[in-house]
Amino acid sequence: MSPLLLEGLADAIGFVAGALAGYGLARVFGADVFAAGYSNASLVGIVLVGLGGGIGLQLARRWRTSRKKED
Repeated sequence: MSPLLLEGLADAIGFVAGALAGYGLARVFGADVFAAGYSNASLVGIVLVGLGGGIGLQLARRWRTSRKKED
């Protein structure tokens, strides 16, 4: 499999997993991402989903980098 394809898949999986974790955290705090309008709770939920996606992406990249050093 192409190394670029593996890199893209790892990034995508990390981003989606992080965004889902952020969505779950938003739901725990009572923030509804899909609420009508832009209430404070909705904006907090959107921020948590974005932060979760970014953190998940960074974790996937660090994991991939650590695997390269072992090889």
